[in-house]
Amino acid sequence: MAAAGTIGLAAGAGISPLKASSPQIMIKDTFLVHHVFFWLKNPDSQEDLAALLEGIRGLGAIPEVQGVHVGVPADTEERDVVENSYHASEILLFNSLEDQAKYQEHPLHQKFIADHSDRWAKVTVFDSVKA
Repeated sequence: MAAAGTIGLAAGAGISPLKASSPQIMIKDTFLVHHVFFWLKNPDSQEDLAALLEGIRGLGAIPEVQGVHVGVPADTEERDVVENSYHASEILLFNSLEDQAKYQEHPLHQKFIADHSDRWAKVTVFDSVKA
């Protein structure tokens, strides 16, 4: 999980690390990270973005989800390695591949897709397991 590495680097550099209990960051020792990026069909629609973000937040109610981060592109410096053309993202944490599979079929996830898929032009998923 990149956040843990970032915190470790900050501490090593003499910068105060964020506490795991901070509302801005949650670090949890989970098995699978499900990171999804969304590109809106109507990128200038604040209404579509707000509805999508609200829908993503609702996915945290699924029992198998151990943690949720809902985000939009950060206003960081431009670099060749930074991808910020997406409009919204989610990070969901799972304890197992089985839990992630249950999430995929859960009625709340299926409702999210049905309610919001007409808003996005593209979705990209990055799933990673603990090394």
